[in-house]
Amino acid sequence: MEAELASQPDCWQRVSELDGLAAALRRPGERVAVVGCGTSWFVAQTIAALREGAGLGPTDAYSASEATLTERGYDAVVVISRSGTTTEIVTLLSTVPSGVRSVAIVADDRSPVARLADEVVALPFADERSVVQTRFATTAIALGRVAAGEDLTNAIADARRVLSLPLPAILTDAEQLTCLGSGWTVGIAHEAALKMREASQSWTESYPGMEYRHGPMSIAAPGRTVWVFGDGPRGLAEEVAGTGASYFAGDADPLAELVRAHRVSLARARSGGLDADAPRNLTRSVILSS
Repeated sequence: MEAELASQPDCWQRVSELDGLAAALRRPGERVAVVGCGTSWFVAQTIAALREGAGLGPTDAYSASEATLTERGYDAVVVISRSGTTTEIVTLLSTVPSGVRSVAIVADDRSPVARLADEVVALPFADERSVVQTRFATTAIALGRVAAGEDLTNAIADARRVLSLPLPAILTDAEQLTCLGSGWTVGIAHEAALKMREASQSWTESYPGMEYRHGPMSIAAPGRTVWVFGDGPRGLAEEVAGTGASYFAGDADPLAELVRAHRVSLARARSGGLDADAPRNLTRSVILSS
């Protein structure tokens, strides 16, 4: 995990230089569903928000088990699967309506998911050995940002800087962390929280930033931290301070802040004597028996 998370800026650089990879996501005017499981579901949420926000067309995100593809008029279904073997994704591809283009974003272009899709966007350079995803997920998001017309130069520079900085104690030592985002960074917040749960068994939660006051704020207390990815709601920092909890909003690009979350996840795992590459009860791919 340590080596893989450190390589993320290089992976994003490759995506930014291989513009053709993003073509399958960029077709303006298409109505698109983006689908994933686990980490890839949160990546799907992020890509969907980026695509729609860029004016490329209505874009919805689903977890594969809850996807509704019929009667919604989709032009394309984009599935995301690092291994290309996830059972729910394989099953979903067999239900894509006739005439709807299917696109697979995978690390292995020889995988079952890749073989079932009409188009394949292969990211083999972002594949991983660790069970815990880092660079594949962020590289897929980087792909979505390139498709949305964004320049990754600042994000790449910020990620390199984040990799060199010491980690704040309010992140590594917090009893509990709540991750918040807005717009395309809601998926980033969800993924950051999941990473810390997976790698270090940490108590983490995640919400859209404006939803935090609607219940979740009840757990804010001294020794706990609210971590905001991107711009936080106005006045929230002061409200969190009033609870005694810590408030952290990094100054890096939100995707680079996710790299910081990966480092925090690894640090918290090591502190607890855990192997982040082999989290409890998890496997690299979920393959269900029939």
